[in-house]
Amino acid sequence: MTLVVATTIDEALRAMADGSRPIAGGTDLVVGHRQGKAPLPDALVAIDRIPELGRIDEAADVIRIGAGVTHARLMSDELVAGRLSAVADAAALVGSPATRNVGSIGGNVMNGSPAMDTGAPLVVLGAKAELRTLSNTRLVELADLWTGPGSVSATSDELCTALVIPIPAPNAGSAYVRLEYRRAMEIAVVGAAASVEFDGDRVAAARVALTAVAPTIVEIDAADLMDAGLIGAAGPGGVDNGAVDTVLDAAVMDALTAVVADRAAPISDLRASDRYRRHTIGVMAKRAVDAAMRRASGEHIAVPVNRSVGIGAS
Repeated sequence: MTLVVATTIDEALRAMADGSRPIAGGTDLVVGHRQGKAPLPDALVAIDRIPELGRIDEAADVIRIGAGVTHARLMSDELVAGRLSAVADAAALVGSPATRNVGSIGGNVMNGSPAMDTGAPLVVLGAKAELRTLSNTRLVELADLWTGPGSVSATSDELCTALVIPIPAPNAGSAYVRLEYRRAMEIAVVGAAASVEFDGDRVAAARVALTAVAPTIVEIDAADLMDAGLIGAAGPGGVDNGAVDTVLDAAVMDALTAVVADRAAPISDLRASDRYRRHTIGVMAKRAVDAAMRRASGEHIAVPVNRSVGIGAS
């Protein structure tokens, strides 16, 4: 095996053009090799020492997260936690402290796992992947990037250099929650992300995406959210929920659960049955929407939502 240590993006791209595979934290690549899932590549290029990949920048209308930014930084960065809360929620749940300190958001996205924690939050926030070669740069919708479990549409000489995310409106909020059996070294059994934007006291726009219930991350169609009554629903203080422990009335929550369960296509494995996943994904979606609406209305819910409201393992 050969290893090139790149200190600039162009150095990394030249190595990739010659057949090297990029590696940052290596938390998926090395573990997969040790488990016998895939051999290590013959040639690697280390990209963890490229300064540009470790930056988080705010421009006029977008937030640009370098592909080398670690999960530990995402969960604590003020801009990400404040404006892209769902991404911070997800980053805080990845692996263990050791994993979060070396694993990167670019590696998580390009690994293409339907159980990745950052995927659904990035989808509901409208993120695009920036892919570069020596001669071209393009922005790719994540739905077009992920083609199947562990599979992406990027070519072998394309490097993911950043995730580019539109800056949410001031009256918007987002959240990510997942079902977990333990608090560390856990892969999502199911998970859900939601983003909500208010116009006055009504939901003007909303997006919901699901983790670990299909071959790729699943986004619920806007038309389905409208039919369920989420878009146009009253926010906190705009509806009398009685004993229901959410900011939405029970009818909207039930309709949302039905839509989510219908769109899910889970499998059965050692960790959960398809029936269990189909049921619990509806619960996670409701909780994600509830937290996103509360944040959009100005309520502070600390990152991650799972810990703040007692979801998952104790």
